[in-house]
Amino acid sequence: MLTIIAVLMSINLLTAQNHYTFKLSDKVTRQKITFKNRYGITLSGDLYLPKNRGNEKLSALAVGGPFGAVKQQSSGLYANIMAERGFAVIAFDPSYTGESGGEPRNVASSDINTEDFSAAIDYLGLQTFVDRNKIGIIGICGFGGMALNAAAVDKRVKAIATTSMYDMSRVMSKGYNDSMTLGQRTKMLEQISQQRWEDAEKGAPADGPRNLPEKLQGDEPQFIVDYFNYYRSPRGFHPNSVNSNGAWPVTNPLSFMNMPLLSYIKEISPRPILLIAGANAHSRYFSEDIYKIAAEPKELFIIPNAVHVDLYDKIDVIPFGKLELFFKQNLK
Repeated sequence: MLTIIAVLMSINLLTAQNHYTFKLSDKVTRQKITFKNRYGITLSGDLYLPKNRGNEKLSALAVGGPFGAVKQQSSGLYANIMAERGFAVIAFDPSYTGESGGEPRNVASSDINTEDFSAAIDYLGLQTFVDRNKIGIIGICGFGGMALNAAAVDKRVKAIATTSMYDMSRVMSKGYNDSMTLGQRTKMLEQISQQRWEDAEKGAPADGPRNLPEKLQGDEPQFIVDYFNYYRSPRGFHPNSVNSNGAWPVTNPLSFMNMPLLSYIKEISPRPILLIAGANAHSRYFSEDIYKIAAEPKELFIIPNAVHVDLYDKIDVIPFGKLELFFKQNLK
C-alpha cells in the first residue's frame, strides 16, 4: 500500500512539474535548472534559450512573479516570449514555494524574495553563453516590488521592468490605497503575535484562509473576480501555486509589515526603470507612486483598458515589443 501511495505521489508531482499554462514556443528551448541563494535555499527554475542563437553571448533576464504564483504560470510565459526575442531567460519559483526548497512551505519574505532575484543573476552570470554585463530583471505583480528592491542593492542589474507592480510591504502594512488605520494595524499585529504562541506550541505555522475560494459568492470586488478567473480556472490554474491551490501562513505578513521594500529606490539610477500598468488596474497607483519617487531614467507606461490580471497572460495586451526594445536599448 505504501509503495502504491509513493508511486501515485510521484506521478502527481511529475504531472505538476510538466503542466504549464502556456505553450512552449517552437523557437525556444526550456530546461530545468537549480541554483542556491545566499541563505542556502535551493531554487528551482526554468532556463529558456532561443534555438538559433549563434555563437554570440546573449543578454539575459531573470523573471519572477506574480506573488503566490509559480514558474509554470506568468513568469514562464514572459520568459518564453522574451527568449523568442533573443534573450537568455530564467523563470524561477521563489523560496519556500513551488518546486524550490525551504521549510516551512508557502512563506514569503521581503528580504529572501529580493535575494532570489540576485541568486538567479548569480546563475546567469556563470553561463558561458551569457554576457554578464548585460543582465536585466522583470518583476510581475508582487515580485515587481521585489525586483525593484533587488535592483537597488544589486548593481549587476543593468535594467529593470515591472508589470502590474505591487509593493507588498505597503499593501500588507497599510492596506489597499493606504486605508488601514493605526488601530487596525496594531490589532492585526497583536493577533499575529499571539498566533506565534500557537505555532510554537504546535511546532508548525498555521495556515490562514485559502487565498482564493472554491467558488465565488457574487459579492466580491472585481479584482478578486479577476484573480479567480485566472488562478482558479484552466486559464491559469497550477497545483503548485499558492494562489491556485493553497494559503499563506497566518504570520506571513510579519516581515512585510516591519521591513519596507523600496526604501532605496532612487539608488537604482542611473540604470533605467520601466513601469507598466493597466489603466483600469486596481494596483495602478503602486506604479504611479514609484514613478514619482524614482530617479531618472524612468518611464511609466499605461495600457488603455487593461486590468491588473491582463498583464499575467494576455499576449495581445502585454507590450512585449516595448519590453524587447527597452532591454535591447539598455543592456549594452
